[in-house]
Amino acid sequence: MRGSIGEAAGGGKTSMRTGMAALVMIGIIHLTAQWFGIGLVAELTQVLLMPLLALALWTGTSAPRGDLVRLALIALGFSWLGDTIPRFVGGEPGFLGMLGSFLIAQLVYAVAFWPWRHASLLRRPRAVWIYLLVAVVVVVLSASGAGALLPAVMVYATAICAMALLATGLGRLGAIGGAVFVVSDSLIALDSFGVLTLPAHNVWVMATYLVAQVLVVFAVRRAASGAPAAARRP
Repeated sequence: MRGSIGEAAGGGKTSMRTGMAALVMIGIIHLTAQWFGIGLVAELTQVLLMPLLALALWTGTSAPRGDLVRLALIALGFSWLGDTIPRFVGGEPGFLGMLGSFLIAQLVYAVAFWPWRHASLLRRPRAVWIYLLVAVVVVVLSASGAGALLPAVMVYATAICAMALLATGLGRLGAIGGAVFVVSDSLIALDSFGVLTLPAHNVWVMATYLVAQVLVVFAVRRAASGAPAAARRP
């Protein structure tokens, strides 16, 4: 029995490594295509990223998978929708579809991390204010360019802030992943509303997005495999 369990765990680790290797390869191709402006390759590879990461999470965890893993997989699914919708729908409808999909993804992540809230920075008011300040600054800077979309931007900023704070409950990987997610989404907002566009802006957006998602997934896997019971007390 112990041998079969060990073999299954070893097989899961191997499968996750294979999935992560595929993700890294596709991610490098994608970022290179973004850098050189090869639009078709960038679009084709972008829609592969989240499925590969979801596969890595699935193969890196064992049955029965708890709510944390299942909800993280759902969040990755909505993230995939956010990546995919702008490929087929342009203009404001495409932006709203992307924003809505990522909003749901952030809310699902927040629900997934909620049982770990007592280990998160929500217990430290000063830290909460720092996250809120970042969200407010981004919203204020984006306000003139957002126009009628400003309420949606405010809702999303609140959601990403909540997700990032709750992610700190999963430890250092979750904390860094959530913070990098805030950076990535802030870059999208500042560019979309004419506030700031960096050289190779899309490369920075996608690089931070990938790093954030990968770190969050590793944090989820670690927490699912043996999170301290104290962190899960209601």
